[in-house]
Amino acid sequence: MNSQDPAAIDANLAVALDALLTEQSVTRAAARLHTSPAAMSRTLARLRRILQDPLLVRAGQTMVPTPRAQALRDEVATVVRRLGALLTPGTGTDPATLRTTFTVQAADLVGAALAPGLLRLAGEEAPGVSFRFRAEELEAGPALRDGRIDLEIGSIDHVDPETQVEELVTLRMMAAVRPGHPLTEKALTPERLAAAEHVVVSRRGRFSGPLDAALAERNLHRRVTTVLPSHLAAMSLAARSDVVSLVPLAPPGTDSPFADAAAILGLHLLDIPLPLPPVTIGMAWHPRHAADGAHHWLRTAVRRTLRAPGASTT
Repeated sequence: MNSQDPAAIDANLAVALDALLTEQSVTRAAARLHTSPAAMSRTLARLRRILQDPLLVRAGQTMVPTPRAQALRDEVATVVRRLGALLTPGTGTDPATLRTTFTVQAADLVGAALAPGLLRLAGEEAPGVSFRFRAEELEAGPALRDGRIDLEIGSIDHVDPETQVEELVTLRMMAAVRPGHPLTEKALTPERLAAAEHVVVSRRGRFSGPLDAALAERNLHRRVTTVLPSHLAAMSLAARSDVVSLVPLAPPGTDSPFADAAAILGLHLLDIPLPLPPVTIGMAWHPRHAADGAHHWLRTAVRRTLRAPGASTT
């Protein structure tokens, strides 16, 4: 084959050659490819020039392949099948065949809520899948873009033009205290809540948040004695002391994995008597994964685990 001839790398010629060698007839090959016999004759002439071989020769009323054509037949058929697979839209991935590790960036409370369900689904459907959870240590936009993480799950606060974001579940803030805490003895009021000692969760070390703004509207101020970078650490401290920790949880009556950590630590949960903004948990991914079958299974597994009614399945 003349590598300098542009026609030599025309995939259509490979398809035509496969049809000609299979049918051993210009007319039948033309019908197979939905073209005219005249056009197929011209294509055969091009193939003969490129391959410098007659390929098909007349033998009475039929055409027979040359030795070169016979030698090429299986190889050409394989190439065409591979081209078809390459250029055919994906029809889905069987999770049971996956052998991969997904890297997920999430806050510790989100990871704690998510990991058991993901592991259960993987064990049932995709035993070759494993998960690597990373703390919120990377700038998610670039990390998604360059493949350091496959999925970001949490409160998505970056707006990158190419990042795809889907809301999963909306949580409300509740006050978590140890059993027998003084705040459990009678109705919780803004004044009693402000008078208690608090632990604040902030990766950036901030002492204030939405609760402080809500208290300030009533001329109240709370005392923050500790700032910790993770909810689980704050909840553990609340379980062993008199500090109050705010915890994002699903609305009452909702079967949500976000309540598991509080239940395990034996915390008592109190409704906060102030209007606080809800916390929306979402997931973000780079669009290059949008049509990937493995990543589609991951996103679907996350939705199923966090039980987001009405979530899309893209």
